Amino acid sequence: MSTKKAGTGGEHYIPYEERSGAESVVFFTRELSPSGLRKIYDRIKNVLEGKIAVKLHTGEKNGPNIIPRDWVRELIKNELPDAAIIETNAYYAGDRDTTEKHKETLKINGWDFAPVDIIDENGTEFLPVKGGKWFTEMSVGKSLTTYDSLLALTHFKGHAVGGFGGSNKNIGIGCADGKVGKAMIHTTPNQDDQWDIVEEEFMERMTESTKATVDHFGKKAAFINVMRNMSVSCDCEGIYAAPVVTPNVGICASLDILAVDQACIDIVYAMKEEEHHDLVERIESRHGLRQLSYMKELGMGNDRYTLVDIDNNDKVIKPIDAVQGLVPFEK
Repeated sequence: MSTKKAGTGGEHYIPYEERSGAESVVFFTRELSPSGLRKIYDRIKNVLEGKIAVKLHTGEKNGPNIIPRDWVRELIKNELPDAAIIETNAYYAGDRDTTEKHKETLKINGWDFAPVDIIDENGTEFLPVKGGKWFTEMSVGKSLTTYDSLLALTHFKGHAVGGFGGSNKNIGIGCADGKVGKAMIHTTPNQDDQWDIVEEEFMERMTESTKATVDHFGKKAAFINVMRNMSVSCDCEGIYAAPVVTPNVGICASLDILAVDQACIDIVYAMKEEEHHDLVERIESRHGLRQLSYMKELGMGNDRYTLVDIDNNDKVIKPIDAVQGLVPFEK
């Protein structure tokens, strides 16, 4: 069994005033629509060039909470006509654990308007992990390295093991290949429990996987988090996801992966108790906040940021301002 590491605070939220270091820029819009997605993409698109990969969680069959396909269709059609959506096969048994089953699920879910590259279909490749405690390299889908730039287009929500799923989870789990990389993150070798690595160690392993990918792309990476239909469940739970009880908020985007995930967490914590209770309980009970502190320790970004409201002439706001007039969740 794996050795659990304690005392790194993954169950404790750190208020903004207790953080230190530089600030990054996070853009924010309340407009949850195709035009809102295109509008915020415009703010971070300049770093993306060449062959662009859009890392998206395309979901289990008929999953209700994924980013709407028409939003992504409009973004790719108008802004990214030569890009490909990238995915990897799942680690767990189900509708996406083989390439053949995965392609059928993609059809059912309507991802047929753009190329979808299952990047581990033809093997894997190891990328170095710099400064990690668990890994020196991470196994990713082989064709990931054929792309010049990466756009992480993430549905921000809860997660059964990670506490929450933001850009860090989308890349760390989503670019690790289905058999080797994901097993490195989830499972202690040579034992029977596929999910034995939990809490702080899991957050660190997942984050080191993310670091391998973002280091590979360097400055040619951008991150968008869509705060809509935020169940405590990940989209990998499909139709079995827990009901949505957290109100919709908007969309955040940044060139800093830590800043964009931290801003979304801060927005969640700025909600009223009855609005965020279930999601906060999920995050803290899984020590999910360790994702943020470990990204900072690994030098992946800043947990301090300027939140720029692009709906209001780029006014700088606080997370509490972002949650005013929350949109009811969609049933």
